[in-house]
Amino acid sequence: MELRESVQLSLRAIREHGLRSALTVVGITIGIAAVITFVTLGASLQAEVVGEVAGDAPPEMQATVGPEGQEGGPPGASTVPAFTERDVEEIRSLPNVGRAIPQGTVQIATLQHGGRSIAWESATATSPGFFADRQFASGGRFEQGTDEVVINEQAASLFDPELEVNDTLVLQSGANSTREATVVGILEDGGGGPFGDISIPQVYVPTDPFYQTTVESPATGERQRVYPTLTVVASDYESVPSVQSDVQAYLRDDSDARSLKPDEYEFSVQTNEELVEQIREVIGTFTGFVAGIAVISLIVGAVGIANIMLVSVTERTREIGIMKAVGARRRDVLQLFLVESVVLGLAGAVLGTAVGLAGGYVATDYLDLSLTFAPEWFAAAVVVGVGVGVLAGLYPAWNAARVDPIEALRRE
Repeated sequence: MELRESVQLSLRAIREHGLRSALTVVGITIGIAAVITFVTLGASLQAEVVGEVAGDAPPEMQATVGPEGQEGGPPGASTVPAFTERDVEEIRSLPNVGRAIPQGTVQIATLQHGGRSIAWESATATSPGFFADRQFASGGRFEQGTDEVVINEQAASLFDPELEVNDTLVLQSGANSTREATVVGILEDGGGGPFGDISIPQVYVPTDPFYQTTVESPATGERQRVYPTLTVVASDYESVPSVQSDVQAYLRDDSDARSLKPDEYEFSVQTNEELVEQIREVIGTFTGFVAGIAVISLIVGAVGIANIMLVSVTERTREIGIMKAVGARRRDVLQLFLVESVVLGLAGAVLGTAVGLAGGYVATDYLDLSLTFAPEWFAAAVVVGVGVGVLAGLYPAWNAARVDPIEALRRE
């Protein structure tokens, strides 16, 4: 029997049991659509986050102190204050280091402006060099030793009317602790900066006079500010590996931080590329986990194909007997039922791909993400659909091929 004849007979059998066949195809469609939707969503999320983090970021790295085995992270990650002013100056003097930017956290209870008070957790204390690679919507960076503040557009929009340059913002950190600061700059959301700029409301203040966490320097004996995070910017991209190595060697051998950090903690000097790769791994793992759950729907669809094919073999026993009586061989019968299974699987794969793409578009649009496809999964969907059809139809087809023609013709 030619393949064309097998396809024609299979299509006729599918049409004769349209509702049952349609329900089987729906099972495969749902499974593949779920996988493609979640994979598309994961790819779009990864592209968005990596784009935000990498962007046009300068050749930089971030030094932190944390539990052994814990990687560094973006500014604001939970770390221990250990880097003194001496450490900052020593790292600035290392070869090929362009800037060393300390960052700390200033606890705030509320932000107040124009009669409105907003609950707030903390502001980032840093130096003016923090803004060297960032874009301002208006104004500019603050200066050390001044009561000035820089915010981003997200933070400015929290007030009505929106905060503007030269407005006064009151930072209240306790019942009797308030400080007025002048807004001198408003950052563009999504602008480049150390490890990117995730678009959430941000408030930045100068370390002098806002940041008051100090410690006695083990090397000089002087009381100095101590920071949990230090961003080091290399002079160029080619110098990043050597600067990273020099910073690690200094922190390990000569820094105040080695004496100030807990014994069970270790230094992490993480480059921008390493952070991007870490984000890719996290999102990839999450996407794979969710897609794996969606694969359960594919298994359900495979069971549906196996079920319909077993029923089909039972219902068409007499037809099989007639085919064998007029010369059909076992492989002809096997081919007929396998083709029918593959057609059902292929139909589910094609429909599932289309539905999955639509689902991915709706999900990314709802989350305001740029749509990013994973083309390899589209081809995989067709292969999986055909594979599911073959595997699910193999046993029923084998049963059909083993039907004894004499016994089959005796059935009503």
